[in-house]
Amino acid sequence: MGYGNVSERRMQPPQVGVSVVILALGPGAPSSGGAGRSRLWLPLVRRVRQPYLGGWALPGGGLRADLSLERSAYLALESTTDLHPKYLEQLHTFGGPDRSRGGLPMVSVVYWALVGRAETRDFAEADNVRWFPEDDLPAMAFDHREIVGHALRRLRERIEYPDLVTRLVGPEFTLRQLHDVVEAVTGEPVDLANFRRRMLASGELEETGEKIREGRQRPAAVYRYAPAAGERGTRPWGGVMLPDDAGASGNATDAPASSTFGMSDDGAMDDALGPLTTI
Repeated sequence: MGYGNVSERRMQPPQVGVSVVILALGPGAPSSGGAGRSRLWLPLVRRVRQPYLGGWALPGGGLRADLSLERSAYLALESTTDLHPKYLEQLHTFGGPDRSRGGLPMVSVVYWALVGRAETRDFAEADNVRWFPEDDLPAMAFDHREIVGHALRRLRERIEYPDLVTRLVGPEFTLRQLHDVVEAVTGEPVDLANFRRRMLASGELEETGEKIREGRQRPAAVYRYAPAAGERGTRPWGGVMLPDDAGASGNATDAPASSTFGMSDDGAMDDALGPLTTI
């Protein structure tokens, strides 16, 4: 079905879909001193039709009347990346009039999730799916680079909240592993000795009784996050000082809802939000 010329398409009611930003802690860039500081990585999918044929985009898909936004977001991940995060949070809604490159107007409801290293399958590539470090992304379709930047700003604003950090490092961790997460998220060096003191003084860590060896270091104690009753994720942890960051996009609307749910079968719509349609 045709939609007329560009001017006529711009007057049509917008289509609505979902996109998902997945962030995981991964290896850093090699440096003269070794492997380098850990970095945040995210999966992108290669588009197989116009617009932006062959370009990289966020996992995404369309909506159906009998499915919730959240189930649609999970479906988009399942159909493109095979990832199954336990937690998704609604990030923002993007609806700028120029984001569809002359096509039908598009509104994108964006979700984000943090996943552990085990869920990434060591960042293995799959059909039309590749992991990229957040500081070395390729050219991206539509406004998806802006969306990634928005997700990173949100994460950096909330890095002091332990529930968020432990989604990247896992339920049990050493202080060095926790330190690596904070440096990866902030992108800046954090003094390890001061960090250790702050974390231990927070009163929100408990030892598991286990120890693991990290490189050539002596075995390190393993901790878990243990907040006081009723305080899980409700207040900052450890007093980590973060750099100032830029403000949010003018085309975005906050939507902080979060939830956990299962999957459902559905079809995918090819648009700014469905980059991996194969027909």
